Amino acid sequence: MSGPSPELVQQLYRTPPERFVAARDAAVAEARRSGDPATARQLARLRRPTVAAWLVNLLAIHRPDLVADLVQLADALRAAQRELRGPRLRELSAQRRAVVGALVAEVRKLAAAEPDAPSAGKLPLAEVEATLNAALSDAEVAEQVRSGRLLRSASYAGFGEVPRPQLRLVTGDDEERAEKRPARRPGAQRTAPEEAPRTDRAAERAERAAQRAARAERARQRRALDRELVRARTDQERAEAELTEATGQERDGAAVLDGIETELAELERRRAVAEQDLSRAKLARRAAERAVTVARRRAGEVEAAVEALAAEEGDADAGGGPAD
Repeated sequence: MSGPSPELVQQLYRTPPERFVAARDAAVAEARRSGDPATARQLARLRRPTVAAWLVNLLAIHRPDLVADLVQLADALRAAQRELRGPRLRELSAQRRAVVGALVAEVRKLAAAEPDAPSAGKLPLAEVEATLNAALSDAEVAEQVRSGRLLRSASYAGFGEVPRPQLRLVTGDDEERAEKRPARRPGAQRTAPEEAPRTDRAAERAERAAQRAARAERARQRRALDRELVRARTDQERAEAELTEATGQERDGAAVLDGIETELAELERRRAVAEQDLSRAKLARRAAERAVTVARRRAGEVEAAVEALAAEEGDADAGGGPAD
């Protein structure tokens, strides 16, 4: 196996930093399931970028043409700086400001298209701008920006490369010693130099010993810092994994709560409908009760009238007697 594909690595560095560790670990697990431990090891060594570095990576991945223009401008700026071409340098410096401003605006657009990107007010655009300016001044930073795998933002104090020619300081004492030095006669033997005092040799030995001790101390400190860095990175990755898990749990809890609130809203709606139905039923019952009362009263009146009529008919029959 030749290691992870460039497309996979690019996909990881296009992932927002808060989801980078989870995506990388998933890729590592997939490589191990596929029987490719070398690729898994290389993927596990990939480090999570900062938000500012991630934004620069988005620019390199989505707009490589703009980054190529930035690198070309950087080469022209460094050449003008080395040649001390003032008018050309001023022209390129003005172009630099325009290009960096356009790139920062493009970064803002790319971030707006990412669903998990921070809000526009929280984007570290100042760090992005500082990194782009550093890429214009430092060829190594420019190459990191173009690779789309930047891990940290960069900055540069000053602008342009400053050539450092190696010069030797010549003083009048050198010429005076050259004039006073006697010429060696042909055939004459070279005189042996005067032996340095013992104190000078002892001081040199002590100085060399001190330098060795200082180098050893620096090496010891470097090893200790390397071990501390490994522990710190391990703690960082563990904390990032815990953050990812906690974020997922928070997202799941929010989804459950949203579902419950939706159900509660539906129940509230149904309750309101039921209360309206109950109110209408109560009104109908009361109207029916009134109607029953009126009907009963009317029925009583009619029954009384019928009974009175029947009584009158009975009396009439009794008073008249039988007919002849």
